[in-house]
Amino acid sequence: MLSPKMKKAYNEQIQHELYSAYVYLGMAAYFESSNLPGFAHWMRIQVQEELFHASKFFDFVYERDADVELFAIDKPSVEYESPLAAFEAALAHERFISSKIHDLYALSMDEKDFASQPLLHWFIEEQVEEEASAKEIVDQLNLVAGSKMGFYMLDKQMAARIFTPPAAEGAE
Repeated sequence: MLSPKMKKAYNEQIQHELYSAYVYLGMAAYFESSNLPGFAHWMRIQVQEELFHASKFFDFVYERDADVELFAIDKPSVEYESPLAAFEAALAHERFISSKIHDLYALSMDEKDFASQPLLHWFIEEQVEEEASAKEIVDQLNLVAGSKMGFYMLDKQMAARIFTPPAAEGAE
């Protein structure tokens, strides 16, 4: 059973993950309106990942004999100065989510909630990947700055992204 503190923290994390999906949907809208279908596709895949993350937390709360409380989600931006600015915002957001996962892990240690730690360890590793992915695109956008052909090729590359939920043994 989850302690009241852990339950509250997990419900807040569900909100953060759902907000993440909403943020990335807003970025997809920006890229669609900018006629950058590859970038929009990349963000739509990110939405799927974030919804998967929210579902993992949602399911875990119920597995631990607690109830989910869903909180309001703020309106995200659909306007950015540039594709680079959008991905810099995505990187900053992933760093924020990493800090929230770290806070959850620290709380699980304080609460001696050892059953939470495997799940949170999975998320810690996932966040390393999430940050690295966003940082790589920021770096690529900086690399192709001023090159229309480079930007075009990057948009095409972004369109190839797929989402495959992790295998059961890594997702549980």
